[in-house]
Amino acid sequence: MSEIKLNPAGIEFIKKNFSNSFKFRMAMFKMLPMGWLSGMKVTHLDEQKCSVSVPYKRWNKNPFKSTFWAVLGMAAEMSSGALLVMFTHKQKPSVAMLVVNCEGEFFKKATDVTTFTCTGGEQVKKAILSTMTSKEPVLIPLEMEGTNKAGEVVAKFKFTWSVKAR
Repeated sequence: MSEIKLNPAGIEFIKKNFSNSFKFRMAMFKMLPMGWLSGMKVTHLDEQKCSVSVPYKRWNKNPFKSTFWAVLGMAAEMSSGALLVMFTHKQKPSVAMLVVNCEGEFFKKATDVTTFTCTGGEQVKKAILSTMTSKEPVLIPLEMEGTNKAGEVVAKFKFTWSVKAR
């Protein structure tokens, strides 16, 4: 039996297209309209980490003059989800992914751009390779921290993803 490897073309395709603001926004418009409406964008994506920002604007705010918690959660989820998409795109066997748990903590009002960063790229890569080899589901707990323009922590999220090779 040969060793399972990740498809580098699939990884590069996602890195290139998610890092291009126009292409990412068009994909959001088609597949995740609320992501498009929120103004969410990928600001950094490589095999180690992903950063996603979301602005404070009319459509994103709550009555307390800060970004609505669900909008923050959407950007946090995308910072981990983009890593999973990058490592699963066009892989053989294909890999299904699903959020099975979410936790959030809030520390400061989000009143400008909030950027969430997930540094679990290596953890995601190992889990994807593991499920592709064993065909067993693997849980991936990923943490991300959201900061404002001043570098202050606004919120922290933890998403647990389940991945399984089909």
